[in-house]
Amino acid sequence: MALITYKEHGGTEHKIQVGIGSSVMQGAIDNGIEGIVAECGGACSCGTCHCYVDEAWFGKTGSADDMELEMLECVSEAKETSRLSCQIEVVEDLDGLVVYLPESQY
Repeated sequence: MALITYKEHGGTEHKIQVGIGSSVMQGAIDNGIEGIVAECGGACSCGTCHCYVDEAWFGKTGSADDMELEMLECVSEAKETSRLSCQIEVVEDLDGLVVYLPESQY
């Protein structure tokens, strides 16, 4: 398990234990975090699981592949630390990860 902190746009913070091998998106869905919509269920085809990875953690989440980069071009308010949470696999090194959720996924 890895402790992941999800920070909603309004300031609400959720500290969740997420299983190794799962995704940051699945951890949010399993725990009812409303800031992640995940319409495609993690298929990297909708962009509604967009998040901002805390700068201190961004390099540890791996690199976005071409498909994810294309989807990130379509999200609202993309930033340099934007990722699709469905594409961030939870590994032991991500214990303590902090992600910020955008104001809207649309």
